[in-house]
Amino acid sequence: MDSQLHKQFKVIFFGTLHVLVLAAMAMACGIVCGVVGGLFARGVTAVTGIRFRYPVMMFLLPVGSAIIFLFYHMLRYDKAKGTNMVILSIRCGEKIPFRMAPAIFVSSIFSHLCGASVGREGAALQLGGSIGHAMGHLFHLDHKERRTMVICGMAAAFSAVFGTPATAIFFSMEMVDVGMMNYGSIVPVTFASFTARAVASHWCGVPGESYLISAPPAFSALTVSKLAFLAICTGFVSILYCLAIQRISRYSQSLLKNRYLRALALGSVLFLLTWLTGGHTYNGTGIHIIEEALSGKAEDIHWYTFLMKILFTALSLAAGYKGGEIVPALYIGATFGSFLGGLMGLPSSFCAAIGMGALFCGVTNSPVASLFICLEMFGIGGLPYYMMAVALSYVSSGYYGLYSAQQILHSKYDSHLIDSDTH
Repeated sequence: MDSQLHKQFKVIFFGTLHVLVLAAMAMACGIVCGVVGGLFARGVTAVTGIRFRYPVMMFLLPVGSAIIFLFYHMLRYDKAKGTNMVILSIRCGEKIPFRMAPAIFVSSIFSHLCGASVGREGAALQLGGSIGHAMGHLFHLDHKERRTMVICGMAAAFSAVFGTPATAIFFSMEMVDVGMMNYGSIVPVTFASFTARAVASHWCGVPGESYLISAPPAFSALTVSKLAFLAICTGFVSILYCLAIQRISRYSQSLLKNRYLRALALGSVLFLLTWLTGGHTYNGTGIHIIEEALSGKAEDIHWYTFLMKILFTALSLAAGYKGGEIVPALYIGATFGSFLGGLMGLPSSFCAAIGMGALFCGVTNSPVASLFICLEMFGIGGLPYYMMAVALSYVSSGYYGLYSAQQILHSKYDSHLIDSDTH
């Protein structure tokens, strides 16, 4: 018995020591990602302000993505796989070239300057994954520990840019293998995420994302039924969003084989749509529209607002602009939730929050992270409603997702294993 206890305590002691060493390395990764992510977030904010002050920047839309293609070619990074490469690095050990970091940093900021409808967090995941992979080599870690460092980098950069460290922790662990979360990396990932948030906040002045929304509606069977209907519909909208991105990209590539011609053609369509809609409403991150939806003062939000954002984002990504799909997803969820919730007689502000969390879950297949993003951005008051919305959206979104490299291990409808890639 004493011998057995000795072995157990030995495993615990050396296991804990090993994890603490990894946590120290993760903190170093968090510092680097915090600085880089903070500078990236400041850069996006700066160029967005420039675009609002000087609408003439929109004239870059027809040529901007072609310039990005040329920039990637100069870096010898023509076959960039984006966030999918980071996921494959964790799943299969695929090498992430360090040039991914400067490529996505510069091209994403430039995309926002042009007015492309892209986000920040997709770029953050690529930045963090590239930095984490490089630091894994720097520390001479083995294959499994390098994967952990990639996850740490993803969480750290997401936390630095978006300001939701708990969400970043679970999103980075949950998004790769849907239905099975490996908690073996939770300690280093936690250290990396909170370190990066502190660095981005105190050294770079990047605020966290939090919003004051209306109080949750009083509990009743009718209220729960309406919110459940909203969540299920949001899951269907997430399928529409994923399909739009996939189909527009596929069809444009089949029609225009030359990527420079494709970039010019789709960029010109974006410019025309921007001119017809008056500019700024559907361009860039659209944070101002999200804030409007969450404030309950939704004068600029109509039944078609979320559809237009889907179109603008799908065209921007198909054209070759960089930045990611998550913030546009939050925009789509907020505007859809605000409109449909108001139509059903519910507080539009609270329904915008429900829509954001539900759509984030639908497109990423990450229910735990989606719950945490609601709690970190809106507070704990609506917890039961957030949980219900996330759960229903997770089911109603099927096996669709933004990342084709994402693997779904467990069925969403029963307990059996399916081991399938997302649609």
